[in-house]
Amino acid sequence: MWFFSDVATHLSLWLLALPAHLLDFLGLWEPLAMRLFPHFYAKVSIDYHAVMHSYKKKLFSRLSDFAGPSGPLKVLELGCGTGSNFPFYPRGAKVTCTDANPHFQEYLRKSQAENDHLHFEPNLVAPAENLSEVGDASVDVVVSTAVLCSVNSVQKALKEVLRILKPGGAFFFLEHVCADPLTWTYIFQKIYDPSWKCVFAGCNLCRETWKDLEKAPFSEMKLQHIMTPFLWRLMGPHIIGYGIK
Repeated sequence: MWFFSDVATHLSLWLLALPAHLLDFLGLWEPLAMRLFPHFYAKVSIDYHAVMHSYKKKLFSRLSDFAGPSGPLKVLELGCGTGSNFPFYPRGAKVTCTDANPHFQEYLRKSQAENDHLHFEPNLVAPAENLSEVGDASVDVVVSTAVLCSVNSVQKALKEVLRILKPGGAFFFLEHVCADPLTWTYIFQKIYDPSWKCVFAGCNLCRETWKDLEKAPFSEMKLQHIMTPFLWRLMGPHIIGYGIK
């Protein structure tokens, strides 16, 4: 039965994407999407965050292990979006929020006000591939959840991560990835990837992000493949873990 349920879901996605494809053809979609996507994401991501709660809680329980000998833990999050990760960060941590889309600021400020156990540095509107406002070896931890799927270059983003991390610092990640090629999920990912990218602001369903992480010059990499019970099987396959500089 799940097969027919997935077909219905994918058909709905295709119909939803039709206006976006038309506007994209006319060159009107990108600026409109930048403004609309944060409001759309804030609603459709509620189920995703609920499903991923236990995974995040376990993963981020290790953040404090990487605090420096003096001062609070310094965290930089890539693509903060609506700030769904803030409740998992340890009390007193100094958090720098980055996002390439400036229209997330409304949701970000609200979430920051609700998480007063943290100290927030000024927000940065910047893509993960260009964090030039952040100094070399200046943060203890970098966090990325469902972000590397939509960056223009995973390799460049990881290069920036390694640049800004202190020696011994860690990059924590939880990312949805490409499915096993011998599954129906993989076939559907390939079919619906163009429409998914259009609707979800460049999100790529077919990215083998683990390969880039394993090739990056981290001194140690803890990476695990998991299948999450997400409603849409398109986003079921995930990787979770952390790499140490």
